[in-house]
Amino acid sequence: MKQNHSTTPPHLAAPGAGLPKIELFFARLMVRWKARTTDRQAAAATFVKERDAILHLVANAPTEKLMTQVLIKRLPGLEDSSRYWSVFMTVDHLRIVNNEIAGIISSLGEGQSPGRAASTAAVKPGNNVDVSVISAFDEGCRDLINTVAKQDDLATELRHTHPWFGPMDAGDWHFMAGFHMGLHRQQT
Repeated sequence: MKQNHSTTPPHLAAPGAGLPKIELFFARLMVRWKARTTDRQAAAATFVKERDAILHLVANAPTEKLMTQVLIKRLPGLEDSSRYWSVFMTVDHLRIVNNEIAGIISSLGEGQSPGRAASTAAVKPGNNVDVSVISAFDEGCRDLINTVAKQDDLATELRHTHPWFGPMDAGDWHFMAGFHMGLHRQQT
């Protein structure tokens, strides 16, 4: 992936701006189809595979490299505002999202609404992320795995709306966790 190591922050779309309309249309179709055709075990295996790949990437890189913000070419499915992050910022974003997904799955599994709307703008990382984010990310991954394990059935009647993909049950959110990590792993 071509990367730009410029020290001048680029002008990017605002957090929460979303994807181009045609890309969003096809992303919705693809995510809905994949979420419905991926069983619980496959979603869990993808999540663990992506977690392990991310932990391996950060374990073998110099801290300075992990802290450096890099402008990347926009990947399909990646908001413009997410293109100028360090690896630590990317890992922090994944930590935040995984914690949110664990909460959503837990609430849906209990037959309760998560209470607040999901927002892509609300899960952006801060600029001052350090090495401590790695253990926090790993802990959050374990929490999500444990949350899913406590659910008898992820095909919940109650749904929670994803800002791009619409109403999703706990199983859809479980699928989304690994899928989302795979997307962001590509920018590291």
